[in-house]
Amino acid sequence: MPLTTLAARTADAAALLKAEAPQVLDAFFTLSGIFESTGLDPHARETVILTVAARNQCHLCTDIHEARMAALGPAPDPERLDAVRRFTLQVLASSGAVSDAELAAFEAAGFTRRNALEVVLGIGAYTLSTFANRLTRAA
Repeated sequence: MPLTTLAARTADAAALLKAEAPQVLDAFFTLSGIFESTGLDPHARETVILTVAARNQCHLCTDIHEARMAALGPAPDPERLDAVRRFTLQVLASSGAVSDAELAAFEAAGFTRRNALEVVLGIGAYTLSTFANRLTRAA
C-alpha cells in the first residue's frame, strides 16, 4: 500500500476519533507514547501491536504496523519475536492470568517480568486503538 494512502487513512481515522471523542484519541496518544519508551525493542513492540491488531481485526492498524515493521528491517531473532507473539496471545486469552509455565517461556526467550508488564501496556494501548477504529468504522 502506498505510504501516502496509509497516511491519509491514518489522518482520517484520527479525525473521526477527534470529532467523536477527543479524550479517547488523547488517551491513545499518551499510552502509545509511553509504550514506545518501554524496554521492549522496536521489533518486539511492533510484534505486540500487530498481534493485537490482527486479533481485533483492525485492518488500519495492521497496515500501519506492517509498514513500520518492514521499515525496521529484518528481525535479529525471529524466534524471540515469536515468543512475544505467543505471550501476547496468552495474555489476551487469559485476561492476564498467564500460567507460570507461559511466563517462564517468555523469560526463557530473553525477556523479563517487567517486559511482560510492558506487553500488557501495549495490549491496553492498542486494544483502545483497534476497538475505537472499528467502532468509528475507520478500520
